[in-house]
Amino acid sequence: QDAAGRVAQLLAISRDITQQKQAEAEREQLLQQEQVAREEAERANRIKDEFLAVLSHELRSPLNPILGWTRLLQNGNLTPARQRDALATIERNAKLQSQLIEDLLDISRIMQGKLTLNANPVSLAFVIAAAVETVHLAADAKNIHITLDLDPNVASVSGDAARLQQVVWNLLTNAVKFTPNDGQVTVELRQLDQLAQIRVIDTGIGIKAPFLPHVFEYFRQADGSTTRSFGGLGLGLAIVRQIVTLHGGIVTAESQGEQQGATFTVQLPTLPQTAPLMAAVIDTQSNSERLLDNVHILLVDDDMDTRKFEAFLLEQQGAAVTAVDSGFAALQALEQFTPAVIISDVGMPDMDGYQFMQQLRLRPPTQGGTVPAIALTAYAADIDQKRAMQAGFQRHLTKPLEPERFVSTIISLLKPGLGCRQVGL
Repeated sequence: QDAAGRVAQLLAISRDITQQKQAEAEREQLLQQEQVAREEAERANRIKDEFLAVLSHELRSPLNPILGWTRLLQNGNLTPARQRDALATIERNAKLQSQLIEDLLDISRIMQGKLTLNANPVSLAFVIAAAVETVHLAADAKNIHITLDLDPNVASVSGDAARLQQVVWNLLTNAVKFTPNDGQVTVELRQLDQLAQIRVIDTGIGIKAPFLPHVFEYFRQADGSTTRSFGGLGLGLAIVRQIVTLHGGIVTAESQGEQQGATFTVQLPTLPQTAPLMAAVIDTQSNSERLLDNVHILLVDDDMDTRKFEAFLLEQQGAAVTAVDSGFAALQALEQFTPAVIISDVGMPDMDGYQFMQQLRLRPPTQGGTVPAIALTAYAADIDQKRAMQAGFQRHLTKPLEPERFVSTIISLLKPGLGCRQVGL
């Protein structure tokens, strides 16, 4: 100020806090990201814990009726009618457990990027018909009517027929599972420009809006509580999405909400052709015809119960079976005779199936060195199939075996060209 008290000069001090503000903003952003990551990790752990609890329950549940009815059958006090019911229950629950294990193996292959496709031209109408056939019993048990609305002029797609059937089967199984008694399931097949479209429409319980975006996620279920009404691991739809994606397609889910049903839509690119692929003609055989008459088979398995069952199944079809319990015993037996086919387990003590086959392939033809062989094993991963082929096996079948497939695989080795034939046992 001057002598009169007036402002003569102004002094201003300023400080640039741009970097400080930027640092604060970055710190806030990091805190938010950390919180989101923590919440996501907690959510993932919660889903994992729920899945492990469900897995334990689902794998144990089928064992209860299997073991229970087995003990009652061993006691021998059941009437013939009750015995039939018991055997049907055991078979149903064994298949259920087998399917759970297959789903887990598929998820493992998918997460490791090892799920491979055997691509060929495929008729989706044929795939759908085959899948429907496998779920008819479950649908009939609930009086659910399955309607097929298939356009016969839909072009074929390039894909793995078995995996595409798995897609339709999973969608149908899901629809039947969540549709009440006396409900309706419709399967549509249409051509949309260069796409083939499959729709599975049900009149079931529907999907809640908050869960709809998560239906194709791993290990996710709308109800994972201990009081849930529906079983399963929540893997089927995740497997569907991955298989469809591998085929270059998309899958979507729609629902208007609870009790409004659901619609699942699969779209796959079609091959550039004007006519649909004709379905293969399945040559069925009479049950009265024994398919392996006079076929000498060497059976190798260290498990006595498995060995007895497989030998009985083969003998029912007319085969002459020599059954041994080890690779060493099999090599000794081959010095005495040459079978038409060798069927061997893989997981055996002292000498496993791979070692047995490798030693066998070093032998001359007169000692079985060129006899066709089938690996029949519980080792079901893709790498196990490759190892079996590398060891010298011609076929790889997984346990539990399906009798029809078992016999047809043997026939395919004896009579090349009949490997796709369906046999009736």
